[in-house]
Amino acid sequence: MARITNWNPEDKSFWKVEGKRHAQRNLWISVPSLMMAFIIWQIWSVVSIRLNDIGFAYTDAQLFTLAALPGLVGATLRFIYTFGTGAFGGRNWTVFATGILIIPALGIGFAVQNPETPYWVMVLLAGLCGLGGGNFSSSTANISMFFPKAEKGTALGINGGLGNMGVSVVQFVTPLAIATSTFAFIGGNTEGQVLPDGTQVWLQNAAFVWVIPIVLLTVAAYFGMDNLPNAKQSVAEQFLVLKRKHTWIMTILYVATFGSFIGYSAAFPLVLKNLFPEYIGLAWIGAFLAAAARPVGGWLSDKFGGVLITAISFVVMSIGAIIVIYYTNSLNFTGFLTSFLILFIAAGAGSGSTFQMIPNIFSAKESAPVLGITAAFAAYGSFFIPQLFGWSTSNFGTPINALYIFIVIYILSFILNWYYYQRKNAEVKIK
Repeated sequence: MARITNWNPEDKSFWKVEGKRHAQRNLWISVPSLMMAFIIWQIWSVVSIRLNDIGFAYTDAQLFTLAALPGLVGATLRFIYTFGTGAFGGRNWTVFATGILIIPALGIGFAVQNPETPYWVMVLLAGLCGLGGGNFSSSTANISMFFPKAEKGTALGINGGLGNMGVSVVQFVTPLAIATSTFAFIGGNTEGQVLPDGTQVWLQNAAFVWVIPIVLLTVAAYFGMDNLPNAKQSVAEQFLVLKRKHTWIMTILYVATFGSFIGYSAAFPLVLKNLFPEYIGLAWIGAFLAAAARPVGGWLSDKFGGVLITAISFVVMSIGAIIVIYYTNSLNFTGFLTSFLILFIAAGAGSGSTFQMIPNIFSAKESAPVLGITAAFAAYGSFFIPQLFGWSTSNFGTPINALYIFIVIYILSFILNWYYYQRKNAEVKIK
């Protein structure tokens, strides 16, 4: 493939003749690569709920920790991955970041076959899954450089939204994958495991099923993606955005939206199993709807303004959380699921709208690292939210105490969005 030597997406002639074609190709390779990263990142949200059923003996706190730990590691790695694209090139970094996912995929597949596997090994593998969490920052920074400002909201929404779909994909595919012995020959445990109800499963397939796709996507990134000539920046240049006040304001807004989406996605299967175990098969729906709502939020923001869509998202998230509390207390499954799905959808749409705001506040060069930094902080939601749900469940017998904390965060975020970007005399007026 010919190397790109010039890149100026704001030049309408260049964009129409050449730029759009290259940008679309990189976007549609980036999407499944990011989706795979999210699959590996969130695989413990579904593996952890089956461990005790096949012979392990972990406490609720240990299981919530396994589901949460990839979030802690992934969020921390995002600070490194944020600068990967600028330092090494988008194509080069995507090849590395996708290919390395094969390590936790193989490790988990072997570890879950033996109930005598030490807990520290499980903790290590959960941490390695954080490699998938780091990808979002580099992927977002990379794709943001390919598109003109007028189309960034939609492009970032597609990349992030469909990439985030990996959370629901892993939660949907895992029950199907573990029900078949297709990959049982790996590791020697061809007989699989038996659940308490007598059902035979092969839990190792929850991880082994992704090995071949990881290899194929790594190859696709190597041959199909590009390093942009004017996108490289030194780490020192990118670090300048840390001095910008609006970097931190947007970080708070994105933590409240995407942090909620990814945190709820990691915790929801365990919350559902504790409250309504007979409906655990529906755990994937929330993450699916949130991911689907993200590109819609980006598209609506391009049309009506990211500030407005973000404000609406915080209002709906606050109301949704209040209703979740009500139906949790009454143990009404229909109301609980419906209100939680509303919360998921609003968080997904808000993730898209806040990301649309950033390129309108910062220059093209600065917006890439800002996107990565805000994404890094927001990813801690996938650690803290499951931990808060675990704390609330262990100490009070219900997850609702955690939700009161989230409501306060949503209200404060609404006020910040209004004060700095929405009110009549706002410091920065953006669409």
